[in-house]
Amino acid sequence: MSSRRSRSRQSGVSRISDEQIADLVSRLQQLIPEIRSPRSDKVSASKVLQETCNYIRSLHREVEDLSDRLSGLLESTDSDSAQAAIIRSLLM
Repeated sequence: MSSRRSRSRQSGVSRISDEQIADLVSRLQQLIPEIRSPRSDKVSASKVLQETCNYIRSLHREVEDLSDRLSGLLESTDSDSAQAAIIRSLLM
């Protein structure tokens, strides 16, 4: 047993097992379009985590873009209209 693991057990900190980590990485792989594979190809955990970070960044950019587009649309509509109320609710 590694000294890191024995220290964590001595301090009362529960650790996640290697099997649990592998399961979580596998689940994560199935959620990321760039590495999702119906053939269950083996992808390294570091690759899964890297692609996950990239995917989250791309989603963040998409949200910013959509927010900017909605803000622009809101500026071009009558502020008292039903359409403006819908846009404001989407931005909240």
